[in-house]
Amino acid sequence: MKTSDFYYDLPKKLIAQTPLEPRDSSRLLKLDRKNGEIEHKHFYDIIDYLCEGDCLIINDSRVLPARIYGSKKETGAKVEFLLLKPVKNNVWECLAGPGKKARENTEFSFGDGIMTCKVLEVLENGNRVVEFFCQDNFYAALDKIGQMPLPPYITEKLENQERYQTVYSRELGSAAAPTAGLHFTPELLDKIQAKGIKIGRVTLHVGLGTFRPVKVDDVTKHRMHSEHYEVPQETAKLIKETKASGGRIIAVGTTSCRTLEAVATKYGEVIPCDGFTEIFIYPGYSFKVLDGLITNFHLPESTLIMLVSAFSGYDNIMNAYKVAVDEEYRFFSFGDAMLII
Repeated sequence: MKTSDFYYDLPKKLIAQTPLEPRDSSRLLKLDRKNGEIEHKHFYDIIDYLCEGDCLIINDSRVLPARIYGSKKETGAKVEFLLLKPVKNNVWECLAGPGKKARENTEFSFGDGIMTCKVLEVLENGNRVVEFFCQDNFYAALDKIGQMPLPPYITEKLENQERYQTVYSRELGSAAAPTAGLHFTPELLDKIQAKGIKIGRVTLHVGLGTFRPVKVDDVTKHRMHSEHYEVPQETAKLIKETKASGGRIIAVGTTSCRTLEAVATKYGEVIPCDGFTEIFIYPGYSFKVLDGLITNFHLPESTLIMLVSAFSGYDNIMNAYKVAVDEEYRFFSFGDAMLII
C-alpha cells in the first residue's frame, strides 16, 4: 500500500484546539468493523456497547511537562528545550532551539535558578544530550517550570495542564498524551466497572515520534520509533481470564493496542513483561489480542490511521473518516472519539 492511500481532506476548522467539558461529552462515532455500519453517539453512551465480562485495557502513562524555557548563563539568551527520553539519572536527550545557542558545554538556567543544565553532546541528528541539576527532586522541579508538549497542530494555550492527562494517569514518562483516554471521567469508569466490565492497566510511554510523518511512498518501508512498555502480572492474568470466559479485550487507544499486540507477537500471548517496541501495524496485520478499539481521529497519512485501518478494514475506516468530516466531528488530540467493535 502507498502512504497516499491514507490521505483524506480535513478542513482546518475541524482540528480541535481545546478540550470539551465535561470530558465524556465529546461525540462518539461507533463503527461496526464487520459491515462498516456507523452510529453517531456521545462518549458517555459507550457503556451501552460494553458487556459484562469485557475488559478495557488502559494506558496509565502520564505526560511529562517536558517543554522548558531558560536562558544562557553567560548572555541571558533565551532557549527552549524539549525532553525526549532519559539517558541516565537527570541526563536526557532533548530538542533544543535555537540550536546554535545550545553548543557543547553551554550552561542554561530555568525558572529563576530552580533548575540548571549543561549540554554534554550534540548528536548527529541535531538532538542534544543534556544533564540537569536541581536541589529539588528532578520531576518536582520539572512540574514547577515545565509546560505540556502539545502537538504542533494545537496553537491555543492550554489553561489547565491536567486536561492533557487522563484521569487515570500515574506513570510519568510520555512526551504526548494517550489521547483516546482523555474522554473518560472517574464517574464513567465507575459505571463501567459496576456493569461488570474489568479494567486492566498497561504502560506505554508515548514518544514524539508518534507525530513523525511517514516520508516514504511504500508503507512497508517506514520504520517506527521505539517506545517503552510494561505489562503487569495482574493485567496479563486478567486478559487470559477474559479470553477464556468469552469476553472481549477492548483497547483504549492505539498505545494500549500496540502494547498488547507487540507482546503477543513476541511471546505468543500476553505475559507480564517490559521492554521496547517498534511494532508497526498496517493493513494485512493479523491481530492476536484485540476485539475492540477506542480511538480518536488521526492525521492523514499517519501510522495511526494505518493501524485503525488494519483493525477495521481499509474501506470501512476511510468511509468513516469521510462521514466524520461531513458531520463535522472534532479531530485529533482534543477531538471526538471512535469505538470500533
